[in-house]
Amino acid sequence: MIEKQRTIANEVSFSGIGLHTGNLTTIVFKPAPPNSGVTFYRVDLPGRPGVKADIDHVVDVSRGTTIGINGAKVHTVEHVLAAIAGLGLDNLEIEVDANETPVGDGSALPFMATLKKAGIVEQDEEREIITIRHPVYYKNDDVTLSVLPSDELRMTMTIAYDHVAVGTQYASFTINPENFEKEIAPARTFCFLRDVKMLQDQGLIRGGSLENAVVIGDDAILNDDLRFPDEFVRHKILDLLGDMFLLGMNVRGHVIGVKSGHAMHVMFSKQIKRSLLNGNAPKGEEAVHISRPKTEPALDVNTIMQVLPHRYPFLMVDRILSIEPYKKVVGIKNVTVNEPFFQGHWPSMPVMPGVLIIEVMAQVSSVLIFGDEEKQYPGKLAFFLGIDRARFRRTVVPGDQIVVEAKMVRHRRNACRVHAVASIDGDPAAEAEMMFGLMDAPAPEGQQNVDAPVGPHP
Repeated sequence: MIEKQRTIANEVSFSGIGLHTGNLTTIVFKPAPPNSGVTFYRVDLPGRPGVKADIDHVVDVSRGTTIGINGAKVHTVEHVLAAIAGLGLDNLEIEVDANETPVGDGSALPFMATLKKAGIVEQDEEREIITIRHPVYYKNDDVTLSVLPSDELRMTMTIAYDHVAVGTQYASFTINPENFEKEIAPARTFCFLRDVKMLQDQGLIRGGSLENAVVIGDDAILNDDLRFPDEFVRHKILDLLGDMFLLGMNVRGHVIGVKSGHAMHVMFSKQIKRSLLNGNAPKGEEAVHISRPKTEPALDVNTIMQVLPHRYPFLMVDRILSIEPYKKVVGIKNVTVNEPFFQGHWPSMPVMPGVLIIEVMAQVSSVLIFGDEEKQYPGKLAFFLGIDRARFRRTVVPGDQIVVEAKMVRHRRNACRVHAVASIDGDPAAEAEMMFGLMDAPAPEGQQNVDAPVGPHP
């Protein structure tokens, strides 16, 4: 059965205090287009920096999961992400006006209710799914996590504490919206009273109280009652679901955890990501497979040559995968050892020059200005005016495929600013903000206007 991506129908918000920082926070959920994933935006910071919900963006796991990029951080994202995963959502923009999400009652219930109130809609694009074909394991001392082949997502967890009020608990659930809402979302976070002073000394749980956490005293639970007899192990499943959502795709498999926490969830998710490269499968087989929809390119190379003036050896775009004119474009450049620049850079260790990676990003970005009615014969061409905050994060070598995602930051009649990221296998290789001037394009061949400018450099 074909599964479609999903987002929410309307903007919706929820306010409260952060569990660890104690900061007052409003979180705003907004619909997002297909294939955009989930991104948090710190609207309280200059430039509204975005942090995509991605396992490689985890920067801290101290009693919660924190993601961040270039100093912009969002603390305690796991309960929000669990609600998103449990409801089967794929694409969202999430604005927060402080450095932590609100804690609510310590569970995923407030976020689930808020998202349901917004309405859930199915989108046109098919969903990408990570399918487990062979077991993937992670072990650290007595902590173990594994995922086994299954035709559904199931999560099984065992916890064991040397405390009479908790002891050993076991739970196992198929993860779907109905089970999530009834069995998992209401389970609250918990801590031991003996740890409270230590956590406070570390600057944590400044917003914690009996209203948003289950507190376990020396002999008994301090709260009036539990929502489930095994609420503690259910919350561990909730945390695991939220942390694994950072893989960026839905997982189809049976996940089994023993005594795990946020740090181990992140390491396990990275192990699954490494297994996408056949890291621990039987020889010649995949341990983990990504089921991707087969789609036609938005622009093939023939059309690209009609909207860009470049030609061999300087046409640096092989395909445009998707385009929302004046908003977002995704394109690819396949890097082969036959590239002419590898003859001199460097023959004994071929590395793509950084300036040419920027050129790839610029050419993909310049496609943003072509609307649907202009694909065949564009009325404008883009040329460089400037570049800011360029960063190179890894080398690009023969065999790599550069995937460039470029978003329009600001557009005016004769100029625009674009933010572009070039990635290899999901890892950022370079990023930059680029400014372009826009000018009239030459007429198509056979209709040349002698007054039109030629040879602009995107």
